[in-house]
Amino acid sequence: MYARNFMGCALLILSLGACNSGTKESQESNATVETLDTSYSIVSEGFKVKYNPGDTLSLTVKGPEGTKIDSVLYAIDGDVIGRVDGNEELNYDFGKSKFGIKVVKATIYVNTGTEEANVRVDYLPTTEPKLRNYELVNTYPHDIEAYTQGLEFYGDKLLEGTGNGEGRSGKKGKSSIRIVDPKTGKVERMITLDDNIFGEGTTILNKELYQLTYKNNEAYVYDISSLEKKKTLPYFKPMEGWGLTNNGKDLFMSDGSEKIYLLNAGDFKPKDIIQVVTSEGPVPTINELEWVKDKIFANFYQEDLIGIIDPVTGVVEGLIDLSKLKTMVTQHVDLDVLNGIAYNERTNTFFVTGKNWDKMFEIKID
Repeated sequence: MYARNFMGCALLILSLGACNSGTKESQESNATVETLDTSYSIVSEGFKVKYNPGDTLSLTVKGPEGTKIDSVLYAIDGDVIGRVDGNEELNYDFGKSKFGIKVVKATIYVNTGTEEANVRVDYLPTTEPKLRNYELVNTYPHDIEAYTQGLEFYGDKLLEGTGNGEGRSGKKGKSSIRIVDPKTGKVERMITLDDNIFGEGTTILNKELYQLTYKNNEAYVYDISSLEKKKTLPYFKPMEGWGLTNNGKDLFMSDGSEKIYLLNAGDFKPKDIIQVVTSEGPVPTINELEWVKDKIFANFYQEDLIGIIDPVTGVVEGLIDLSKLKTMVTQHVDLDVLNGIAYNERTNTFFVTGKNWDKMFEIKID
């Protein structure tokens, strides 16, 4: 069994965000909220750093001295939560709200028209994720030149998606879709993508193989048997593609922020969204995803951790520290981060690896 007393450090790292090493372009968290350039504002004195279930958010606004405010309409993330006459205080109970970053918007009605003001608050759970131990079951070969982006079992074979990320040596990988023997590391079938396409996360649903792209703002759908491309699905908004998995019906997609999107598999349109959070704050850089027994297992970019996420609430319920595994692979200039989670239902074990790792590890999580 491998475990370290690292929970406090891990929570801090996840809440502050990961430091990029240059193998992927520097990411800006989608969590930033721009304050409107206005003489009106939401009164933030007395605001808490974190709000938890049971807490009440008290809202008032302020404007230029002598201004008469007729009424104020408040909304959170675009949903109206109440309206007050004048500048009376509005008390809001988060109740069953989703966790994450909340943007509070006040529309202020005055005799000259309307003004607006925004403020950010974080609504978070109180429970910390539990540290989960693991047992190393087996070690297998893995292509040291595979810049692994996605990993998933397809029968007794592995589906592996790779990207054309550039290592510290300046050598770039090749974006591809591969069918791999998990125990020998042998690539049995492979297609490659054009060099201008950075392949990302992959998953299989209804005998179709889905692959994200990093910057091209589109996903590809292949026939799983022939690996022939069937169609291209545009993203529903300009965004990056990172991790991809499915629950047997819909797709779950990460974009490098704290967000995971629930998508319709037929047209890639959004059905829902969650923000991944711990008791310390929103968790950015969610990467590779794997659906396991009604939970989402996820890599965090630049971290040697796997998180176990509730797909409804976004709460990180567990953490697995896999930093020891990285010390067990060949150390070389292009060695990169832990990435790739594949669950084998037949053995109840996980196969994990990393970008440009020469080993694949089979582990059992308690």
